[in-house]
Amino acid sequence: MWHITHRCHKKEFLLKFARDRRRYLRWLFEAKKRYGLSVLSYAVTSNHVHLLVRDTGHQDVIPKSIQLVAGRTGQEFNMRKDRKGAYWEDRYHATAIEANKHLFQCLVYIDLNMVRAGVVEHPSEWRFCGYNEILSPRQRYALIDYDGLRSLLNFDSMDDLGSTYGGWVAEALEGNDHFRDGKWSESVAVGSQAFVTTTKEALGDKGEGREVIANDGSYELQESSAAYKDILGDKNALLTAQNQYFWKNIP
Repeated sequence: MWHITHRCHKKEFLLKFARDRRRYLRWLFEAKKRYGLSVLSYAVTSNHVHLLVRDTGHQDVIPKSIQLVAGRTGQEFNMRKDRKGAYWEDRYHATAIEANKHLFQCLVYIDLNMVRAGVVEHPSEWRFCGYNEILSPRQRYALIDYDGLRSLLNFDSMDDLGSTYGGWVAEALEGNDHFRDGKWSESVAVGSQAFVTTTKEALGDKGEGREVIANDGSYELQESSAAYKDILGDKNALLTAQNQYFWKNIP
């Protein structure tokens, strides 16, 4: 699983209008149809986006999808506003998430984004995140890969998953467990000690200098100043020293 974050150029609020957030999600749906992108959750804010996606083993699906969605969203905005210049930061960041408790923790973290920003009191009030779609799956135009999400979290039905997930979110809100935690969007990997250590070992020489640290019951592999190759091979060969992709330069 990959938690992807992508920010607007210079953190400008270029997604402040609902129509632009809707267009981003429209193109995300197109990426799902065109490339088979497996989306587990999402959140589109006023100046950045969060995507939780699953690598299904098909080469270049994720980078091609980001190229399509980011490119078309930026083009449409610039044309409508008669604007020139970059719409997005050149790179987006990808953090590997282990498919266990860390997966549902990351889901909750993404959906509580606008709660942390003080825009809403509950994620159900923000239409541009995955919360409502998880609790009330769509019959048409679904963005989330329901079968994939249900299988990864070991639920027999989306009804069971939805009711449980609503409880996870409520528990996080009641316990004030919804503050920003950089491990989800700034690390190379988040999970158990074994998962993070295996990720580091898979980097080989490029893993030297990266530190595996414990963080509130989890482990994370921190960034280093050295460049490295992604553990998934050629499909993500454009990862930089900050675990980021150049979204405009995908072959």
